[in-house]
Amino acid sequence: MGAAARQSAPGDFAALSQGVTHYRWQGPENGSVVVLVHGLTTPSFVWQGVAEGLVQQGYRVLSYDLYGRGFSDRPGGAQDRAFFLRQLEDLLKDQGVADGFTLVGYSMGGAISAAFAAANPGRVRRLILLAPAGTEPLLGRMARLVRAVPVLGDWLMQVSFPRAHRKGTEAERDLPTSVPGIVDLQQAELRWRGFIPAVLSSLRHMLGQVQEDDHRAVAAAGLPVLAIWGAGDTVIPIRAKSALERWNPGAQHVVVAGAGHGVTYTHTGEVIAAMRAFLSES
Repeated sequence: MGAAARQSAPGDFAALSQGVTHYRWQGPENGSVVVLVHGLTTPSFVWQGVAEGLVQQGYRVLSYDLYGRGFSDRPGGAQDRAFFLRQLEDLLKDQGVADGFTLVGYSMGGAISAAFAAANPGRVRRLILLAPAGTEPLLGRMARLVRAVPVLGDWLMQVSFPRAHRKGTEAERDLPTSVPGIVDLQQAELRWRGFIPAVLSSLRHMLGQVQEDDHRAVAAAGLPVLAIWGAGDTVIPIRAKSALERWNPGAQHVVVAGAGHGVTYTHTGEVIAAMRAFLSES
């Protein structure tokens, strides 16, 4: 991922402490700021429909690619809590984002966003979580194996993940989407060196955490929280809602019928409606 590949990227680039980060601003410059954090395998293009909906409501929207994904650099090291929070903190400082913004996280981005809000409750005005990871370790049988056995796990990940990623994304090809060509875009990530190691490192670190303490800290701070779930999600099952309800009884919840883990782009209308109501109330 270098200068030639980045010529087609929308937005801009920031040289941060851990590497170059691709980011994009959308919406009126005087709008209230909303920061969007994507998940494990799908870069910031996952937000296309949501960002457009927020812009139509007058918000100033900042999205970016996590390291190892999209047009951002592929630095080494453990992709753990500190790694992702440092990238977000660096970007906010680089872009001069003032306190009082709304933070939105999807899947692993939900885990990152909850961790950031817990560590910085005075900086975030509202927290929106879409199918958030962090209520239990996101580790199926294969993920447990690649996490527990470093050398063999690395080899298994290189061999098995591309096929699993293509199969999982291909299953959504006929679903409605607010991101044109999203399946091809998702599968194209496999072309870039550093993508699979980044996913593996996130599985071994960030996605091995249970974030009860983070959510209880967010609740104690009185931060308004909305969680949006897909009723048919098999990646972050709907049972995760019960855990979040226990940890943060004041959080609001919306369950989108018929939606799977791709709720952000397959049911964008319902997501935008829920966000609109929450933002106007809070």
